Amino acid sequence: MTQLILDLKPEQIPSLDNFVAGANAELVGRLRAIAVPGGFDMIYVWGPPGSGRSHLLAAVAQESAPRRPTALLAGAAVGTDLTLPPGGLVIIDDVETLSADAQQALFRTFNSARLVGLSLLLSGPVPPLHLELREDLRTRIGQALIYEVKALDDDEKSAALRRHAMLRGMRVEDGLVQYLLRHGRRDLPSLMAVLDGLDRASLQQKRPATLPLLREVMQLQLETDNDEAGSV
Repeated sequence: MTQLILDLKPEQIPSLDNFVAGANAELVGRLRAIAVPGGFDMIYVWGPPGSGRSHLLAAVAQESAPRRPTALLAGAAVGTDLTLPPGGLVIIDDVETLSADAQQALFRTFNSARLVGLSLLLSGPVPPLHLELREDLRTRIGQALIYEVKALDDDEKSAALRRHAMLRGMRVEDGLVQYLLRHGRRDLPSLMAVLDGLDRASLQQKRPATLPLLREVMQLQLETDNDEAGSV
């Protein structure tokens, strides 16, 4: 049997158009607005890993960068300077990983943002009340517009997976999608990545995208995950 090559990295450039909104339509609309110059907003988006919040932040950065000064930063990479020109947008993912110095820098930015027309878009895994940050910064974040990224239900995931397969030119049976939903991970990016792996395996082996091939791809994913866990 030809060895499968499984690459679970996302292939699409994150955008607000390719984010499956589900019950998050209000959030997506607010994020479209923050990418436009001239407005002032402070937004905090929270949700567990795999919820899509990092996709959303990257998508806003893509839309905002041609229009206004924009900085997209991982929390762990934030230093002591968050200076942007007036009218800019500071985007920070995983604020719970901010160092003590970075927390102080973000607190200063909160205090001066409205004066210079600076917008802030932040994200983390939990509501502001449960962030392990200095109290004054946690309070500032709690005063922002707060949105939870709400999970898709299985019908919405099924529709999103079928659309993703169609865009790749794949033909998938209903039973294959239902099997993936029952036995795969719960978050949509992982499920889509398995479909991508299935498509590549189908092309490599010149086999149709059937349930047996899907099982092989999912088994390889499990073995890869176990190997990575064992090497930590």
